[in-house]
Amino acid sequence: MPPRKILLVDDDPDLIHALTLVLERQGYQVVSALDPHRGLVLADTERPDLIVLDVMMPEGTEGFHFVWNIRTRPDAYFQQVPIVMLTAIHQRTALRFYPDSTDGTYQAGEYLPVQGFVDKPVEPAVLLAEVERVLASVGCS
Repeated sequence: MPPRKILLVDDDPDLIHALTLVLERQGYQVVSALDPHRGLVLADTERPDLIVLDVMMPEGTEGFHFVWNIRTRPDAYFQQVPIVMLTAIHQRTALRFYPDSTDGTYQAGEYLPVQGFVDKPVEPAVLLAEVERVLASVGCS
């Protein structure tokens, strides 16, 4: 079986490098992007088994927009590919697309359609445990 492919999307090249080393040591194939636009291109061309995505990038909460762009594509792959968010804000924020109303796609109060969260600063063991948990939950372990 080929190694599981993980797409890392984060604007910090040092973090990308460190996480790539951690994931590759565990046998994962890693592709990476330093911005969400490149991440979307790689998601389309590489079709990773899992996306690990930063919430906060230079223009703000670009990770949320990335999730929105992925999940609203008509291809079933994009609606189902598991996403793990890297964030320092999830313990303080409910991470809902529309807390008080709806846009017609997501209902009021609906949670961000991702499968997991990892706190920053990222602890390698915690990231690996979350990646393994999420991949196992979608039958990709």
